Amino acid sequence: MRSTLVSQFGDPRQVIALVDAERIPPGHGGVEIALSLSAINPSDLIPVTGAYSARTTLPFVPGFEGVGTVSRIGAGVTTLKPGDRVIPIGASGLWQQYLVRPAEWCFVVPDDIDDRQAATSYVNPLTTIRLIEALKSHFGSVNGQRIGVTAAGSAIGGMLLKLMSGEGAKPIGIVRSQRSAERLASDTPGKIVIADKGHIPSGLAFDAIVDAVGGPFAGELIGQTLQLGAAFIQYGALSGVPVPIPAIQARPDVRFSFLWLRTWVHAAGRPAIEAAFAQSFAGLRTGLFSSRIAQTYPLSCLDEALAHQADPRRDGKLLLDTRC
Repeated sequence: MRSTLVSQFGDPRQVIALVDAERIPPGHGGVEIALSLSAINPSDLIPVTGAYSARTTLPFVPGFEGVGTVSRIGAGVTTLKPGDRVIPIGASGLWQQYLVRPAEWCFVVPDDIDDRQAATSYVNPLTTIRLIEALKSHFGSVNGQRIGVTAAGSAIGGMLLKLMSGEGAKPIGIVRSQRSAERLASDTPGKIVIADKGHIPSGLAFDAIVDAVGGPFAGELIGQTLQLGAAFIQYGALSGVPVPIPAIQARPDVRFSFLWLRTWVHAAGRPAIEAAFAQSFAGLRTGLFSSRIAQTYPLSCLDEALAHQADPRRDGKLLLDTRC
């Protein structure tokens, strides 16, 4: 079967190889999935660079999100059967044609959710849901709270703005360009501000910030915009740099936390994950959790897909068709 493989850390465009791999039958409690579509997310590429080398074992197959159909089942599997369409989670490995995964880590897709929706129903929607829950745990309710959202032009950023507005919050999306601001203003609620070249507009005051950027920019937001007793929740570091420690130490009144979806998934238990997927599917039906798809590439054209992923002009999520 066709697969991808990372044997050393580095630039994803240089170290992710297309390889021929052995198709392994599922063991007891496992299923084999013929994958259809897999998403390309920043969270797929960060481990490739070696940023999480302490907890990443080489070699590995990248890809955390996608959808496929059960093709074979192992002994003892009673909850799934061949032909079931599922979302496999819990580990990387979805950038290949076939995947073996424990049945307990596979979640059935409703018939009215198509493959493109299903392939984007995990990482962004569940992260968005968990971030809103984290805000509620701090405030009790987000109603009326002024909440800044960095990288608001991303898929998660747009989802957060919509969900926060629906909960009665006053979200403010922070973007880097006029182009992103205009696109967001046309289809998302809330105020949009532009932090051109990292410059923070004056007059911003937040009760909370949900951050995907990190680095010095996050540090400046903490120092200049957070109100007394605010919350700062980080769920990504697109800058590749941590939030400066002095910025955190200077604000003992602020509640700092980091949300990593994988940590929650491995601690939550299946009923909680099933409930989160039910919310995700409901949001896909209404458009709340829909992702803009920029293009779908055959897995055999991985190089072109990764080049497109790195293009700052990319407008939407990329998918890999793992069948070709």
